[in-house]
Amino acid sequence: MTTDTKTAPAKGRGEALSKERIVAAAIALLDAEGEAGLTFRALSARLSTGAGAIYWHVADKTELMTAASNAVMARALKGIEAETDPRAGIRAVALAVFDAIEAHPWAGIQLFRDPAGSAMVEIIEGIGGRLLALNVPGESLFDAGSALLNYVLGVAGQNAANARGHPAEVDREGFLKAVADRWIERDPARYPFVHKVAARLADHDDRAQFLAGLDLILAGVVALAETR
Repeated sequence: MTTDTKTAPAKGRGEALSKERIVAAAIALLDAEGEAGLTFRALSARLSTGAGAIYWHVADKTELMTAASNAVMARALKGIEAETDPRAGIRAVALAVFDAIEAHPWAGIQLFRDPAGSAMVEIIEGIGGRLLALNVPGESLFDAGSALLNYVLGVAGQNAANARGHPAEVDREGFLKAVADRWIERDPARYPFVHKVAARLADHDDRAQFLAGLDLILAGVVALAETR
């Protein structure tokens, strides 16, 4: 007769430990220190427990990262009503993902590592299910869904990377103005578009620009659906 050699955590200090508590602590560590700061030693210290008690609930860091990303995205998407107008619903899903990745930059990276995971599938269905409701032609569903998904995750990830790449004390507007100033030093005959938009660079709002780009894509998707 075989026996399971895995032993449950001892009662007492580990009794209140749950996977939910571990994931919440992992999210706090990831937000504060980034992925490199998430170690089982740091997690044990934060939870005032031993690593063995944590391993009872999660197998390794990969499983923990996936669980943390799933939790963040599930929380972000929870408030979006199923009966929302399809176009407004896509905007709501996109904005929820954008805000979640801005708040938790590591979560965006994890989505790409686990494209078959529940977080990514929920996002895909949140967008794609509403494309069905818009009556997008079947042969165009994959392309329309991919365009929207790639835009949302790409822009959200880039925005988070930009914020993470500059120290907190760096003045965003000043940095962007310096970039714009360098743009307009170039030959206007060779770079007419760069000169025309340079003034908008320094004072643009990332969230508003994200939604404006999304609306451009949605306008094309709706036009495609209306040609059926």
